[in-house]
Amino acid sequence: MGQYILKRVLGAIPILMIVGVCAFFLIHLIPGDPALVMLGIEATPEQVEVVRQEMGLNKPLHIQLLVWFSKIARGDLGNSYFLHRPVTEAIGERLPATVALSVLALVFGVIIGVPAGIIAAVKQDSWIDQLVMTFALAGVSMPSFWLGLTLMMIFAVQLGYFPTGGYVPVTENLVEGIRHMVLPVMSLGFMQAALVARMTRSSMLEVLRQDYIRTARAKGISDRVVILKHALRNAAVPILTVTGTGFGVLLGGSAITETVFTYPGIGRLVILAVQRRDYPLVQGVILTTALLCVLVNIAVDIAYSFVDPRIEYE
Repeated sequence: MGQYILKRVLGAIPILMIVGVCAFFLIHLIPGDPALVMLGIEATPEQVEVVRQEMGLNKPLHIQLLVWFSKIARGDLGNSYFLHRPVTEAIGERLPATVALSVLALVFGVIIGVPAGIIAAVKQDSWIDQLVMTFALAGVSMPSFWLGLTLMMIFAVQLGYFPTGGYVPVTENLVEGIRHMVLPVMSLGFMQAALVARMTRSSMLEVLRQDYIRTARAKGISDRVVILKHALRNAAVPILTVTGTGFGVLLGGSAITETVFTYPGIGRLVILAVQRRDYPLVQGVILTTALLCVLVNIAVDIAYSFVDPRIEYE
């Protein structure tokens, strides 16, 4: 297992380097001088030149890339020109809020999606199955921001059960922290619940047709034990895969939901950075998100061996 983890970590380095190169060239894809774009047309030539020197834009492109990677290797992602603070510090403040939102949304999706998929598989072709699949289709097709606005209108504006936005750390106030996260979690988790339900149903249908399931039922084992102990465990690998992928999607795709609910996560941070042309901050968020996605994929691969003992790593 240790050698496998080491191989995966080493194999992730080229992926992160490719992402880093793409993030680096973002500032050069926009027409014009990146320093002038950041400062605006009202900036004086002297101000533009100062920013060019601070960002190293007066050096050849390949030298800029090497210098930037050398800083990343030391954990230095540069400084935000509008927040006037290190990028790592700005991301470090927002990252826990986004991770908490993504984890809770994923838990919400699993709690709803797995039982719904199991029931749909057991009740194949029944009205229950059709209802679950309709729910799954709606969840996949429905934009999260539209769902978020709808939930906000109903439960925050009309009923007043939850606040319309903001964030309160649960370490400061548990009740208020939960109240502020309910609507964003539901908005993001609904799509994940739909994806998990579809994958659970598909995997369970395949497993329930296997000979050992028929043998277990022929021995008189109850359906509950057959479904939950034998069938679900053997169908868990695809479910775990879509769950891990969903967590990566939540980490990188929660920007719109965070904006709708004025949630102070890295998604909203990167939107503000794009609007202000804060390129070091945009690059830092891209690299951080890519690193988290890689770590999640490695964790999912490791979890396979615990779910299915037949899987061995060399």
